[in-house]
Amino acid sequence: MNGRISLRIGTALALVAAPYPLAAQTISATEAQELRAQIAALKAQVQQLESRLDSAVPAAAQQGQAAPTPAGQTPAQMAQAAPAQTDSDTTVGWKGSPVFSKGGASFKVKGRIQYDAGLLRAPDSVMDRATGYSNELRRLRLGGEGQLGGGFGYKLEVELSDNKVDAVDTYISYERGKWLVTLGNQNQFQSLDELVGDTTGSVMERAAFTDAFGFERRLGLAVQYRSGIVLAQAGIFSDNIDALANSSDGPNGGDENNSYGIDGRIVLAPKFGDTQLHFGLSGHWRDLQRLAENPQRYRQRPFLHTVNSYFLNSGDIAATGENHYGVELAGSHGPLWWAGEGHWLRVRRPGLADPTFFGGYGEIGYVLTGETRSYKNGIFGGVKPANPVGNGNGGLGAWQVTLRYDYLDMNDRDIVGGTQKAYIAALVWTPVEYLRFNLNYAHINYTDAAILAGSRSNYGVNVLGWRAELDF
Repeated sequence: MNGRISLRIGTALALVAAPYPLAAQTISATEAQELRAQIAALKAQVQQLESRLDSAVPAAAQQGQAAPTPAGQTPAQMAQAAPAQTDSDTTVGWKGSPVFSKGGASFKVKGRIQYDAGLLRAPDSVMDRATGYSNELRRLRLGGEGQLGGGFGYKLEVELSDNKVDAVDTYISYERGKWLVTLGNQNQFQSLDELVGDTTGSVMERAAFTDAFGFERRLGLAVQYRSGIVLAQAGIFSDNIDALANSSDGPNGGDENNSYGIDGRIVLAPKFGDTQLHFGLSGHWRDLQRLAENPQRYRQRPFLHTVNSYFLNSGDIAATGENHYGVELAGSHGPLWWAGEGHWLRVRRPGLADPTFFGGYGEIGYVLTGETRSYKNGIFGGVKPANPVGNGNGGLGAWQVTLRYDYLDMNDRDIVGGTQKAYIAALVWTPVEYLRFNLNYAHINYTDAAILAGSRSNYGVNVLGWRAELDF
C-alpha cells in the first residue's frame, strides 16, 4: 500500500508542476492562486490516504497478516530495536508451581502431599496390633523458596506429619561463587540416602540406619564449597527445633538443651562420558551435654512408617555423646544406577565399654522407559518422563524398578538391640513430572527382635507398601 500511495502522490505532483517550470516561466496572480488550491487539495488527499493506512494496520494484524514495517527495516531488525525488559519488570514462570521473578529477586511456591498405606504380615504368634493394614497422610508440606538479591536467599517449609506441624527446611542462605552458607533448620550431611528427597528416592523408606541412628534436621550454621568434581560440606548444629522450643522445656529440651555437634561430608563426583560416579565420606561428632542426664534409645520400624511398633530396639543407654562416620559409593549410566553405603555409630558411655552399631545398604535400579535419573550437588534426584501421559503420543510416563538389600545390626558389647536383613523390591511410576506412585515389597529377617513371636526372637515378616505423592 505504501508503494501505491507514493505513486499517486508523485503523479499528482508531476501533473501540477509540469506546466510550470519554476526556472523558465513566470506566473500570474490568478495562476498562483489556482496552483495553491491544487496543492491544498493534494494535501487533503494525502491525509485521507494516511488515515486509511492507519486503520489497515490493526485489521491486518487481526487477520494474521504481516503489518507494514518502516521502510528499510526487516521484522527481525524491528525486534532488535524494541526496548528490552528492565529489572523492574516482574515475570512469571512455571516449575510445577508459579515462579515469580523481579530483577535479582525470585519466589517459588512449594508443596508436597504423600499418602501411605501398607500391610504387615508376621507370624501368628507375634502379638502386636501393628500387624495387618494401616494407612496415613504421611506428609502435607507447604512453603516457598527464593532469592532476595545480592546472593541472599531463603527457604521456608512447614509440614503436617503425625498430626503435628513441624518446621522442615527453614533457613537463610548466602551464595558467592563456589561458596554457599546456610543458617537455620537443615540436614547435617549425614549420608547420601538421608539427603536424597523423600519424593525422589528409589524406595518408599530410607535405609534403616538413618532412622535408627536418629538422623534429622537440626538448627545450625553450615558452609558448602563446590568446585568441579569436589563438594565439601561442614557445619555446627544444636538440636531439632522441637527439642529447643519452650514447650519442650525440662530435662529433655528447651533452655536446658545445650547439646551440639559438628558434621562434615566430602564428595567426589567425576563423570566419564555418560557414566556419573559418586564417592563420599562423612564424619559426625555430638556432645549431649545436659541431655546425657537422660537415656538415649535407638530403634527401628519394619520398613513402614504407618506402623508405629519398633521391632528393633536398643533399650535405654546412658550416653554422653556419639561418634559416627559413613562411606558412600554410587553411580549411574543411562537408565541404570547403583548405590551403597556403610555407616558406623559409636555411643559414648562413661565408665562402660562403648557399643558400635552398624547399618548399610546396597541397591541397583533401572528406568524401564529409558530416562536417566538426575544427579546434582552430590545427591540423586528423580526421573523426568520423556513421554508423559497425556502428551498426545500415547505417553506411558516413566517406569523404574529397584532391588535393595538393607542391613542393620544393633548388637554390641552388652547391648542387644537386634539385627535385620531386609530384601526390598520397588516399582515407581511417574506419569507426569512432579507426580509419582510407589509400590514396594520387603521381606525382613530379624534376629534378637524386640517384639517376640511367642518365645522366639528370630523370625521373618513380609511388608507391602504403596504411596501416592505430589511434589512441586
